[in-house]
Amino acid sequence: MFSTARNTALRQARSQLRTLRPTPAYQQSILARLLSTLAVLEQREGKLNMSSLAAVSAGQKLGASVTGFVAGSGVKAVADEAAKVKGKEKVIYVENGAYDKGLPENFAPLLVENIKKNGFTHILAGHSAFGKNLMPRVAAMLDTQQISDITDIESEDTFVRPIYAGNAILTVKSSDATKVITVRGTAFASDEPTDNEAEVVEGVDPKSDSPTEWISEDLAKSDRPELATAAKVVSGGRGLKSKEEFDRLMPPLADALGAAIGASRAAVDSGFADNSLQVGQTGKNVAPQLYLCAGISGAIQHLAGMKDSKVIACINKDGDAPIFQIADVGLVGDLFDKVPELTEKLNKA
Repeated sequence: MFSTARNTALRQARSQLRTLRPTPAYQQSILARLLSTLAVLEQREGKLNMSSLAAVSAGQKLGASVTGFVAGSGVKAVADEAAKVKGKEKVIYVENGAYDKGLPENFAPLLVENIKKNGFTHILAGHSAFGKNLMPRVAAMLDTQQISDITDIESEDTFVRPIYAGNAILTVKSSDATKVITVRGTAFASDEPTDNEAEVVEGVDPKSDSPTEWISEDLAKSDRPELATAAKVVSGGRGLKSKEEFDRLMPPLADALGAAIGASRAAVDSGFADNSLQVGQTGKNVAPQLYLCAGISGAIQHLAGMKDSKVIACINKDGDAPIFQIADVGLVGDLFDKVPELTEKLNKA
């Protein structure tokens, strides 16, 4: 059975708190002793995905103990690295190459087995392709309702998430004993490894049969920073008019800034850029220090993926384009003149 004693104690504590009406600080301290959080971490080819550490940062806001979880081949070194990130008391690892690709058909039973063994009350993962693929299956196996893409935590059972492409903010309160949650990486700052020393332990491996087999993958390789975690991003839109113009103008600008390259959905749909570069509601969420876009009008679906950027700059010939309403710096002009001029000045500087 799944941690019946823990859940019963948690319900009794909540009932007692409602009767006694303690101070918020005292109430949080009582609940924190009963809560425990599992942060599901991502690894690829034996390297920790640093953006997945947002799940650890989110777990710390719950005020409870946080345990990391990682699985795959050669992950003991990944677990040791993750143990150095502050905020965790323990890291659980499972050494098995069958989990390298994070296929939910076998990864979900693995995760559920370790959740049940340790009685975790909150399961957190990044709202990435990995998290969005895995967590719904985990929620179904635990018979609980998933809470997706949260941007803030108000309490152990109350969470904040955007809806309608970020036009509205929804506050969700869950009565489920186990909370299965994906977190928006741009909303929770990830800590780099320090001199923290969390305990590293081996987890339970059910070795479940999987009906799915990983055949192959074809990944685009680039020397530029990864789009989702880059400190600077330059994006191009439909205003570039063709793939040839996109390739002629955007890479030199990105190289001059040391930035990653992004694109709007309109540019991707028009074939100007690969869909791995798409920023927006149906693409990647980014929150760089600088987001510079050219030829992007500012459709709400695009703004949903980049409006958390620290500084937003845009170039567009239409001074009434919606992008100017959220931009910190805007330049009205023909991008085919302004982008090469800006690139030249940056190279000289």
